[in-house]
Amino acid sequence: MRSFKRSAALRRSSGQVLLLAAFIVAAASTALVYAQRKTLTLADLYDPARAVSFGGRPVGGLVWQSDTHYVWPRAGDGGVDWLRVDAATGGSQPLYDAGKMEAAVAKLPGVSRDQARRVSRSRGLAANPNWTGALLTIDDDLYYYVFGADDVTRLTSEDGEEDLASFSPNGKRVAFVRNGNLFVVDVVAPRERAITTDGGREIFNGRLDWVYEEELYGRGNQQGYWWSPDSGAVAFLQLNEKPVPEFTVVDDIPYHVDVNTSDYPKAGDPNPIAKLGVASADSGPVKWADTSKYAGIDFLIVNVAWHPDSRSVFYQVQNREQSWLDLNISDRETGTFRTLLRETSKTWVNCGNVGCQDEDANPRWLRDGSFLWFSERTGWRHLYQYKDDGTLVRPVTSGKWEVRAVHGIDQSRGWIYFSGTERSPIGQDVYRMKLDGTGVQRVSGPDGLHTANFSSGFSYYIDRWSDVRTPPQTRLHQADGHEIRVLDENRVSALSEYRLSKPEFLQVKTRDGFVMEAMMIKPPDFDPGRKYPVYQYVYGGPHLQTVVNRWSPEHMFLQLLAEQGIIVWECDNRTASGKGAESTWPVFRRFGESELRDIEDGLAWLKQQPYVDGSRIGIHGWSYGGFLTAYALTHSSLFTMGIAGGTVSDWRDYDTIYTERYLQTPQNNPDGYRDSSPRFAAADLHGRLMLVHGMIDDNVHVQNTLQLAYELQRANKPFELMLYPRSRHAIFDPQLVHHMRTMMLRFILENLKPS
Repeated sequence: MRSFKRSAALRRSSGQVLLLAAFIVAAASTALVYAQRKTLTLADLYDPARAVSFGGRPVGGLVWQSDTHYVWPRAGDGGVDWLRVDAATGGSQPLYDAGKMEAAVAKLPGVSRDQARRVSRSRGLAANPNWTGALLTIDDDLYYYVFGADDVTRLTSEDGEEDLASFSPNGKRVAFVRNGNLFVVDVVAPRERAITTDGGREIFNGRLDWVYEEELYGRGNQQGYWWSPDSGAVAFLQLNEKPVPEFTVVDDIPYHVDVNTSDYPKAGDPNPIAKLGVASADSGPVKWADTSKYAGIDFLIVNVAWHPDSRSVFYQVQNREQSWLDLNISDRETGTFRTLLRETSKTWVNCGNVGCQDEDANPRWLRDGSFLWFSERTGWRHLYQYKDDGTLVRPVTSGKWEVRAVHGIDQSRGWIYFSGTERSPIGQDVYRMKLDGTGVQRVSGPDGLHTANFSSGFSYYIDRWSDVRTPPQTRLHQADGHEIRVLDENRVSALSEYRLSKPEFLQVKTRDGFVMEAMMIKPPDFDPGRKYPVYQYVYGGPHLQTVVNRWSPEHMFLQLLAEQGIIVWECDNRTASGKGAESTWPVFRRFGESELRDIEDGLAWLKQQPYVDGSRIGIHGWSYGGFLTAYALTHSSLFTMGIAGGTVSDWRDYDTIYTERYLQTPQNNPDGYRDSSPRFAAADLHGRLMLVHGMIDDNVHVQNTLQLAYELQRANKPFELMLYPRSRHAIFDPQLVHHMRTMMLRFILENLKPS
């Protein structure tokens, strides 16, 4: 018996030794593999000839053609292959015969075969609503091609470029803008009808100017007209630019400089004068919406949409400082209107998720004649149901989270599909609920950021998902969230070949108890016994988060810094937290003060960590983040260095609609403007500052950086300055990006001095 116990014990001991040995070998092997992984270089990220595609090449441009099929512009040799795809099976066929289309286009006078090939395989294909034909732009004229036809129909032949062309909902007409005027043309028997004739350099009909595009209707969207659902009429904005001051940007690279002048109202300047017109697509004069209610008020028309019955137009009006918003309904035939509701605020009223750049800002109509409406009246963005006369029925959603977007309403089955932050403020999920707001279900899967694109009958949705470590992936789901198939896994093998650290999400409380979201990237060989410098990346503007659980190309530069022995820190101040409108209100009438206080509270927590060297802290941001960087270095002594890109140094230099939403007009808040502008605190600069700007930036003008540079010079403060010719608000030229990042890395290493 004793001998048996001894042998059993020996067997157990031997087994334990073998297990320990196997564990040691596995750990050593893992460590060896990790040690053999590559270290990031600037060339890996930014060399135009050798850069690694760490984000992969995620599939894009998927558009639903029907409830069961979507269209995919698949990249091919010499252009795009447009495919019609069965959603459930993945089976595909060409959307049209590209060779036949090429032959038809090549018949046109003056069109070469190469040009015809490019047109027929263009990613910018403008298909009609039924996907049976397309609108083509060739040498500044419009043509219509029916898929499978032998010939192309020419729609326009007048002098001037036709812009912003779009089909009517029934596909029988096309509207476009030429030389400031709005036109309609029939696609079967081409006949142009001029809706307006008074357009030109200072009168825009159906086209948005710079400030309306940038701050109200969305960057990249210049279209200022809207077809009625029945295709019989067009509503449009007329913008009178006569009172708006001009601003000039100069490209200094040619021998004879290229000068570009545009209308740009800076804070306190006159805005364009807006009118809303409605015109029949067939004949008759323009009927202008009655805005006599706003006589004597400097107002903005911030959103326009048609009622589903096509008999009336909805439009939203705000006062200049955006402290109220009216939802109006105007009769298509008479122009008479009534106000359905008014939103008010002690600070400002957002007419969309961020500013007004949101189609959900318009009413969503239900079959019973009521509509859904977004409001932030509780401090959080939620849905409300209203009767058609503007009487509130009920709140549909509520709570300390936000509804970010409505994807659609399946009225047959009684579901509202939407995206929101109920699970996490640093992610976004897809949900559905009953029409009365009950039965909320999350239909998206893993943590991260999900965006959904639903089919027309709500049988399926395409989900594009990523998290902080995973580049975007695309999957097809049933409406209840059940996964059908993977459309694009977008695996990037290069990510496993480098010594990348795992970003850590954490929360930090401010001095008054607000919970800030933060992200830290430690060096891959992190040693808790060492002291590391800190680099903070910041944006910080109202309701625009940096700390989000999604893939971002910017993170690869942050990983490179971590490999250099720097702790990377992101911490969203409350006004940039995405935690409801109420979190943004502290910036009202004063930029910088609240943001910097929260940034300092985040760094105070960080400096308490034994592995942080609080004497070596840097900060970097662009645009609003550039402003915050310049503000931090002129209002705090915490920072060793800062890189301020695309900086607003004086808020009098920025546009009316954005700036006055938060600060009110400079006439009403002169002290707030001056106290919010780093230009006037240049003499208080602490730490090393680098200023970077694109020289033809038509958004945040380079004037801002030059004004700050001038004040720094007058105060005898040293700084570095780098200007990029032919670059706008972002630097896109690959060679210039490589140069900029090389310069930034040098500046960071020189000043933070990682071991």
